Amino acid sequence: MPGAHDLFDLGRSTATLDSLLSGVASARDIRTATVAHLAQARAEAMAEVEASFLTHPRAARETVRAIASVTDGIVGAIHHVATEILHPKDDTTDGERLAVLAVGGYGRAEMAPHSDIDLLFLTPAKATGWAESVVESMLYMLWDLKLKVGHSVRTVDDCLRLGAGDMTIRTALLEHRHVAGHAPMAEALRDRLWSELFDKSVPEFVEAKLAERDARHEKQGGQRYVLEPNVKEGKGGLRDLQTLYWIAKYIHRVDRAVELIDLGFFTREEHRAFWQAEDFLWAVRCHLHLIAGRPVDVLSFDMQVEVARRMGYQDSAGRRAVEHFMQTYFRHATRVGDVTRVFLTALEARHVSKTPLLGRLFRRRRKLRDGFREETGRLMPADPKTFLDDPLNILRLFEEALRTGMLLHPEAMRLVASNLKLIDDEVRHDPDATRIFLDLLLKHGNPERSLRRMNELGVLAAFIPEFEQVVAMMQFNMYHHYTVDEHSIQCVAALAEIERGEHPDDLPLSHDIMQSGVNRKVMYLATFLHDIGKGRSEDHSIVGAHIARRVSARLGFSAEEVETVEWLVRNHLLMSDVAQKRDISDPRTLREFAKAVKTRKRLDMLLVLTVCDIRGVGPGTWNNWKAMLLRKLHQETVAALDGGLEELNRDKRQSEAKRGLRHLLVAKGWEAKAIRAEIARHYDSYWPGMPTATHAIFADLLNGITEGEIRIDLDPDHDRDATRAAFVMADHPGIFSRLCGALSLMGANIVDARTYTTKDGFATAVFWMQDADGHPYAEDRLPRLRRTIERTLKGEIVARDEFATRQDQVKKREREFRFPTHITFDNEGSDIYTIIEVDTRDRPGLLYDLTRTLAANHIQIVGAVIATYGAQVVDSFYVKDMFGLKLHAAHKREALEKKLRAAIEAGGRRAES
Repeated sequence: MPGAHDLFDLGRSTATLDSLLSGVASARDIRTATVAHLAQARAEAMAEVEASFLTHPRAARETVRAIASVTDGIVGAIHHVATEILHPKDDTTDGERLAVLAVGGYGRAEMAPHSDIDLLFLTPAKATGWAESVVESMLYMLWDLKLKVGHSVRTVDDCLRLGAGDMTIRTALLEHRHVAGHAPMAEALRDRLWSELFDKSVPEFVEAKLAERDARHEKQGGQRYVLEPNVKEGKGGLRDLQTLYWIAKYIHRVDRAVELIDLGFFTREEHRAFWQAEDFLWAVRCHLHLIAGRPVDVLSFDMQVEVARRMGYQDSAGRRAVEHFMQTYFRHATRVGDVTRVFLTALEARHVSKTPLLGRLFRRRRKLRDGFREETGRLMPADPKTFLDDPLNILRLFEEALRTGMLLHPEAMRLVASNLKLIDDEVRHDPDATRIFLDLLLKHGNPERSLRRMNELGVLAAFIPEFEQVVAMMQFNMYHHYTVDEHSIQCVAALAEIERGEHPDDLPLSHDIMQSGVNRKVMYLATFLHDIGKGRSEDHSIVGAHIARRVSARLGFSAEEVETVEWLVRNHLLMSDVAQKRDISDPRTLREFAKAVKTRKRLDMLLVLTVCDIRGVGPGTWNNWKAMLLRKLHQETVAALDGGLEELNRDKRQSEAKRGLRHLLVAKGWEAKAIRAEIARHYDSYWPGMPTATHAIFADLLNGITEGEIRIDLDPDHDRDATRAAFVMADHPGIFSRLCGALSLMGANIVDARTYTTKDGFATAVFWMQDADGHPYAEDRLPRLRRTIERTLKGEIVARDEFATRQDQVKKREREFRFPTHITFDNEGSDIYTIIEVDTRDRPGLLYDLTRTLAANHIQIVGAVIATYGAQVVDSFYVKDMFGLKLHAAHKREALEKKLRAAIEAGGRRAES
């Protein structure tokens, strides 16, 4: 990076301006010529800054200082023109002096490419006409340069008065820096600020800045691992580091963070972490500004991809460059948290704050075990020097914290984090270490607390080295809300909640299983390790199973327990996939699932793991629809395991379904003859696929229907978190696709669908759908939904034309998600249907495009099961050919796959146009 003088030579620039403006009489012409000259000079300097930055895209410290230096030159040159050419005054009195100060981030000489320029125009008393004219001229020229300027005109007394009453102003003043004008006045301000304001209000400032930090974190989501973090304001972001610097400067007048080492706040290693995190975060922020061409601080999904590319990250080891980049980002954010804790500990030791800065809750404490003591309300080793003589004390510290409910003292955390090398293979194989770790999982009822703190301090990865790879690992999709390590901890937390009995009504089956004597060791460890294979090129379930076997054996599990942990990790997606991607009323599906599970014990544990896995993805992911599917799959599989697989018989299910409808219709007052007619009008395939209540709805809709009639029943089913939409009309080709189009036009998220034809030529179709938030449609939206469906079925609305002109394309921030399209044809998964599974990127109109393509190729769609995972969707269609047979011919399947892919690609181009 060139030096500041090379980028913008103020002396040379003012000389050029003096020559350029010589003889120019009009103030407007002077300003115009000045702006033209400085605009070109600034553009050239900024282009040089940007070019240099792009050649060293991870070294931002020089860049942000260079931008501030260029800004100094621009402001200095404008001040020269304003005071020497536009408003020259030979006899300036003491009352007419003016100083131009940089404040805020500009005052700190740290500026991103599109940062605001915050200026303080300092006058000795009320601004004179001359000073007002100078300020006005300077601002007009800065604005004409298209710079965003924040400014104030104040006296020294104003600064002291306003700074005393407003913490934001006080913080800005803390970082003031003279740029142009009368320097002695700036020095006077500095002296009076320290003697009259700063030195007298240290505890107040510290408390205010920490309260401000807490409020900012809450506003930004309250978590370090928000997947679209705010680089400036988010937890672990630049503002957290700046807050430490502000506090340190306020107390000790430091100008650089490195001075905190000699003051005893940081070790050299901790300062290095501060320095590296700050440099990395500034690099990210600068890239964001340059990419957007404006001030942008949110690292959105689309920005993440481009920033990762600019910073030189590459795809490797089965992971995208953006995932490697974000893992680095989150690890730096964690280190910011570490240095924050260290700094606050030092403040407390010096009694700077009015109240303890961490863990301010007061509660009765249990008596501490030998080797530990309480300090400022938190847990500390009794003797830090002897604490490390036994490495197991590191684990005991977390056990004692969990047992007593006490927070760890930051000094204890610092001690642990700097001595992780003591946790070696000998410790990992020590039976006492194993006992302590398993007690942390099983004994105290709240494993989440200890796991998260152990993870943040690196203890989890030290004790279970296999966990290191998933620490701060981002999964670049819209489905997972957390990094892999945080997701794993969230899943363990969900399991502990179930075991504590917090969800007996919402999760009755999981609650009963956990109360029935399940092997807790196996359950908790499998839940913790289920995603430990993520981030590799191989299937993470298979890799994870191998790792889980190794870890559980090292932890002293019996051979049977090791086998069960391994099986659960290998199959942790099985139940979710079957429930959400397959027709679980199909006997073949149930038989294959029961064969895979084999025992009731495994089934029960897999159900609980599946529930925790889904609930640990993020808020709103779990709903009653998924709960219903999993409960039904569990119930049917239990029946098969207890009664034998012959219980899963299609004829038996038909008989049970008919008997159930008969009882329901009798209760509703139907005559026997009408009931027989209703049952006789349906083919055998109609009966197993739907609940009896839906059969009854169709019976009512079909009763007395005429050839040209369309009958619709819409019912919000809150028990399933879905709206049931049932349709009856004369059958004709493509009816399923037209219904999909009508529902999709209303923004419906279809999760399940069935369509059958009666023997007398009527189509009976039922869809279960949710709104954009994953809930049943509100009652007041149903009339409009009904009208749109009716108009589509009558041909008044053509879904294909509507989708071609609609503006609900894929959002820009979501376009970088890559989900390669996979299409499979399964003739073994069902006794009578071919299952076509389409795994691709979700978008508006996708289901309609797929069903329209199938209909155009004379494929009968009997059912569709839709599973959505953020921006990814898996559509499974149960189909027959035009003769009612499976799709046996390979060449026909290949031709159909090409047409489906073409429809997906064409629709994708439309959605991104």
